[in-house]
Amino acid sequence: MISRALEKKLYELVGYYPAVAVTGPRQSGKTTLCRMAYPNRRYVSLEALDVRDYARNDPRGFLAEYSHEAIIDEVQHVPELFSYLQNDIDARPDPGRFILTGSQHFGLTQSISQSLAGRCGILTLMPPNLDELRAFSTFPSDLFTLLWKGAYPRIYDQDIPAHQWLADYTASYIQRDVRQVLNISDLQTFSGFLKLCAGRTAQEFNLSTLGNDAGVSHNTVRSWLSVLETSYIIHRLPAWHQNIRKQVVKAPKFHFFDSGLVCYLLGIREPEQLRLHPLRGAVFESWVVSEIYKASAHSGVLPSLFHYREARGPEIDLLLSQGQDLAAVEIKSGATINKDFFKNLKRFADRMRDVDQTRRTQSYIVYGGDSSQRRSQATVLSWQEVQQVIPDTVCSKQE
Repeated sequence: MISRALEKKLYELVGYYPAVAVTGPRQSGKTTLCRMAYPNRRYVSLEALDVRDYARNDPRGFLAEYSHEAIIDEVQHVPELFSYLQNDIDARPDPGRFILTGSQHFGLTQSISQSLAGRCGILTLMPPNLDELRAFSTFPSDLFTLLWKGAYPRIYDQDIPAHQWLADYTASYIQRDVRQVLNISDLQTFSGFLKLCAGRTAQEFNLSTLGNDAGVSHNTVRSWLSVLETSYIIHRLPAWHQNIRKQVVKAPKFHFFDSGLVCYLLGIREPEQLRLHPLRGAVFESWVVSEIYKASAHSGVLPSLFHYREARGPEIDLLLSQGQDLAAVEIKSGATINKDFFKNLKRFADRMRDVDQTRRTQSYIVYGGDSSQRRSQATVLSWQEVQQVIPDTVCSKQE
């Protein structure tokens, strides 16, 4: 298995806190990361029902057995354990005692905020980003093959056909995680909803329209989208509207985190189909947003990402807030640079100068070509160098 950029941050937090929690989507490599970073620690998984019953029925005995430098996996299965963890940590607050992992973000972070606030560091591990994927011998050099395969590590580590693995992952996710959280009886309707969402990746969404298409209520759509977010299937991108005195559209966009999962749900069965697909640009845009999110998250910093659109004016695919500065990113799947790519970036930069001269805007174009270049109006980045959008102060933490 490859090494992960988040490992450095994990070492750092283990030196600060009695407990560190590593969360993220299923199959992102959380367990592998923790066991590779600390191979000599005791390891226990609450996935097994007998171990889960032990932790639930005798929490003090369980923690006594794993009280010294242990990795407790899938800890969200026994939320009542966190109260006992709090007492145990308060009695002996030595740093680095527990490393906790869990896939269900909402359940895990809610338990931490209730019982372990100030006692537990939290890290998010996503599937490998582009730089990490390059360490696999099966890494594809072609953009569309990469988008089609996605980034889940088992596809690369075990050389499993992407379509097969993603089919199994989707079935497992729906049958297990969704049913546990939502208690849905009609899983077929949810499956159809998931496919409808895939067709809307990189788009602004309207709850009522999506509900009508899926045949469910507005409130049901809200609930289902929340589950997709908390399980790291999608990422909601809010609209940027600070200080802009224009008719700014405030509807959020959502992006799927994994391009391979989008392709599977859209019925794209091979990379060449994606190359000619009408949603090629949307899949690429979501991939770029995901890569920027991962590069920041794997340095231990969750990024502040937005999109921007005026009713009668410029539209920016992605804004990355960096304190007082902004990175404005236009995303184009084509392999040829077009002068029209720069138009919206210039107009947005002019807007920002008019309303706030203290805020600097850096402009980028990420496109499907192979060469990067610096232009007077924007930095043009090949898809292979997408992580250069992240500021040096963040990227240096991964080196």
